[in-house]
Amino acid sequence: MKLRQKNWRTVLLLGSMLMLLVVAGLGSVTAQDSVAPPIPYPEPPELGLGGGEVNRMAIDQIVTYQALPEYHQPEWMDELVASGELPPVEERLPREPQVYMAEAMQDGIGVYGDLWRGFSACPTAGYNDMAGTTMGWFGIESYTSRYQGLIKTGPLFRADQDIEPFPNLAMRWEWSEDGKQLTMHLIEEAKWSDGHPFTADDVMFTWEGYVLDPNVNAPRKIDSWTWNDEEATLEKVDDYTIMFTFPVERPLDMWYLLAEDVFHVMPAHQLQQYHPKWSEADPAPTYVDFANALDPQALPLVTMGPWAITEYQTDELMIMRRNPYYWKVDEAGNQLPYMDEVQYRKGPTGIGRDLCTIAGDCDHMNLENPSTFVEAMTQAQEDDAPFEVTWGPETLGYFIAFNYSLQLGVEGERDQAVRELFRDVRFRKALSYAADREGIAQSVMRGPFLRGWAGGLYPGSPEFSRDSVVYYPFDMASANALLDEIGLIDTNGDGVREWTEGPMAGEPVVIQLTSTQDQAESQSIAEALVNQWGEIGLQINARLVDSATRSSVEEAGTWDMHVLRGPQEFALPFKNVTGLAPIADNHPYHRVAPGQERELMDFEQQLIDIVTEYRSTFDTEGRQALMAEYNQIFTENVYNLGVFVGRYGLGLATRSMNVPDGTPVFMYQWVEDAILLDTIWTPEDQQLPQNRPNTIPVYDEM
Repeated sequence: MKLRQKNWRTVLLLGSMLMLLVVAGLGSVTAQDSVAPPIPYPEPPELGLGGGEVNRMAIDQIVTYQALPEYHQPEWMDELVASGELPPVEERLPREPQVYMAEAMQDGIGVYGDLWRGFSACPTAGYNDMAGTTMGWFGIESYTSRYQGLIKTGPLFRADQDIEPFPNLAMRWEWSEDGKQLTMHLIEEAKWSDGHPFTADDVMFTWEGYVLDPNVNAPRKIDSWTWNDEEATLEKVDDYTIMFTFPVERPLDMWYLLAEDVFHVMPAHQLQQYHPKWSEADPAPTYVDFANALDPQALPLVTMGPWAITEYQTDELMIMRRNPYYWKVDEAGNQLPYMDEVQYRKGPTGIGRDLCTIAGDCDHMNLENPSTFVEAMTQAQEDDAPFEVTWGPETLGYFIAFNYSLQLGVEGERDQAVRELFRDVRFRKALSYAADREGIAQSVMRGPFLRGWAGGLYPGSPEFSRDSVVYYPFDMASANALLDEIGLIDTNGDGVREWTEGPMAGEPVVIQLTSTQDQAESQSIAEALVNQWGEIGLQINARLVDSATRSSVEEAGTWDMHVLRGPQEFALPFKNVTGLAPIADNHPYHRVAPGQERELMDFEQQLIDIVTEYRSTFDTEGRQALMAEYNQIFTENVYNLGVFVGRYGLGLATRSMNVPDGTPVFMYQWVEDAILLDTIWTPEDQQLPQNRPNTIPVYDEM
């Protein structure tokens, strides 16, 4: 599975020559008074970096639900049962646990022990993540702790179809005859990690307390659950049955509104007491109090996941121990997970995770920071390398997002004028012409791994069409001509253009560009664009923020432009249909606050119309045709400004068993949700000492 050194060095050399020719070709556009036309988007270079064939199977061949004749647990937990600290394992499991089938495991049924060593470069602000509080990302919010949804989409890359998800907390479901009601049957007699029963009440609390409550910053609010201006509803049928009612027949994107990263079920017995609608406290808590109800030291975490966070040393270390009530087993009846512990180191940037894995001190890295690619590939070729690297399709995209809101976060005339500029397609095109995409890509990493990108769908998306891309070349003359046409002129000769009309007349055009602390490449892009856009007379002020701050300013609308790493909907549009166009109030580039009216640009309405049709289209060819039309409108109007695109690399410790061949870093979910981490195991002779061996989470009475 490793990429041999001689191969990738040859690839880099040839790619460098290719990219220099491309850049030279783009630079040959003749400077002229008129604006240069778009050019064909180049074909991707051939790299030959396959990561293994994906063994696609029917979902019921991978997981099922059934009662088994007997169940097992680690030997040290048998002692806790004998001492009365825990009920027997069969009493802690649901009536029919979820069962991972041995045939679907890459390396078969595993052995107990060991720990998974992770790394996070994002502060942990708290644990009420469905209310917008950041737990620390880098997998912390993911499969390792809180995220447990009714369904699971992460491993769908292994399934023999691409729409209907894996079951999870919902064991099975059926549609009504007219396709407008979906009845879901939940696992029965399962328990949260503190031993409290899991029931439909938890699902209803998540729906009513997060999705329906406009004051809670949930990942998807009720406007995302709206079709033809009618909202979906959810009702409890009994303790283990719920029913959705939709205004349309079998809406395609409903499954991805239920995905594990956007609708993970929250513990009602713990959190209702802090919610303003249910709390009996006097004075009643505010919604800010609710979002911050579970601070970083409110431990152990109550979860349905395989591990619960038990310790946190601020910005240093996080420890998770196995959940004794976890409700999944393997085919032999072994309660999962195989590994007893997860630890997370904390650091300031995502590069720290790469360096930690390369050094053999961490078990996993997503190669998403191209500045470390060469070092990672070089070290992976050593005979005693503790990790190996595989590569996926072109879905690693960095882009510039514009704040299109005319109300949210507008605090004065400057803000209003900047938002109006962003809504002028000539201005966005000018920025596109003045962005040396290939130059930035090559400055980050020479060779063919990175190349210019227009934005919109990733070239690695199954629904990408190269002919749909409207690709503006690097041409400063075109950029200057467009800015002159708008009326932005350097009137005083200081090198910075000024507004020449309106309330900002005579004032310099100054725009803030934020980049994210934990993404080194976003900082490199920001630094390059400050200079490139400065050459056309725009003063760009760069600001570096951490992930938590970025989330806060996005919610408040107090930002101009962001450098962002692209989301999953540009790889698989049905993953988050409401992220493709401003259908919902919390669309990332065009948010509106409750009670405000969104003023759409004409092409935005076109995108909405396409997406509305797409979300109810099950035909593969039909979806591809709609996405080609979508991408053409998106890139022609520079809805976001793509900078470069590349491939994610997956770096994994060689001692990690059961990682499926062909596992993508970034497709339906991030890799932590794709590899089924609770099934990962380590041979006994390669296991490492644990921080807190033979311990489980201990909870106070609630």
